[in-house]
Amino acid sequence: VVPGETALAFYKAKNPTDKAIIGISTYNVIPFEAGQYFNKIQCFCFEEQRLNPQEEVDMPVFFYIDPEFVEDPKMAKVDLITLSYTFFEAKEGQKLPLPGYQ
Repeated sequence: VVPGETALAFYKAKNPTDKAIIGISTYNVIPFEAGQYFNKIQCFCFEEQRLNPQEEVDMPVFFYIDPEFVEDPKMAKVDLITLSYTFFEAKEGQKLPLPGYQ
């Protein structure tokens, strides 16, 4: 991905169970310091998603890396940014904890 240009990526999610699952995805950017330059335009994260039994879906994320990334001396040696997702099953009335807080 070239900083400043938009990109589209797909994440595959599969429900291997015999019951429908409703869940929410959260994301993580590594290295942590690069996260400030990662900008999601459209994403499935933080919205409830329903996966039917044995269903497999492609979930899109439309994003760009801020062009200021290349000007930051702390990012000079960063040539790989990893975007990952964790899917949590939603429970009625349950709220997800904020990362880093208890």
